[in-house]
Amino acid sequence: MKLNLLFFCALMCFSTQSCGQHLKTLGDAKSPAASIKDLTWIEGSWTGEAFGGQTEEVWTAPSAGSMMGMFKLINEGEISFYELMTITESGNSLLLRIKHFTKDLKGWEEKDEAVEFPLVDITKNAIYFDGLTFKKISSKQLNVYVNIEGEEVEFMYTK
Repeated sequence: MKLNLLFFCALMCFSTQSCGQHLKTLGDAKSPAASIKDLTWIEGSWTGEAFGGQTEEVWTAPSAGSMMGMFKLINEGEISFYELMTITESGNSLLLRIKHFTKDLKGWEEKDEAVEFPLVDITKNAIYFDGLTFKKISSKQLNVYVNIEGEEVEFMYTK
């Protein structure tokens, strides 16, 4: 019985179900239909703490089928890294792309590459991309959960 339960939990983790407390994966499923207008609640300037430093994340209002985001991590008064992010309407769904940069704006990914997170699920107060989740806690609090090397990392932001 325990083996069957363990197998079931492992199977669910590799499907569109939850993998970790706040993350979901797409697996072989197709991304659901969604519009960029469904994400207006992440717009704004957010601050928080993570990785032993201060974080800043800014999202623009939806326009032309997309939103643009920027992130930076500050440790001991120094920039650790930046991210440039987009969420775009793609194939009647949404796709999140992230590109990382050093403090000198040297890209981590290859020139023509970005990390892509297809949409898994969307609710009134949560957006589940494959391995990355945005959750609206209140109009002034946003939590982001990211799968980093198999571990769920939480970013708690306020406006």
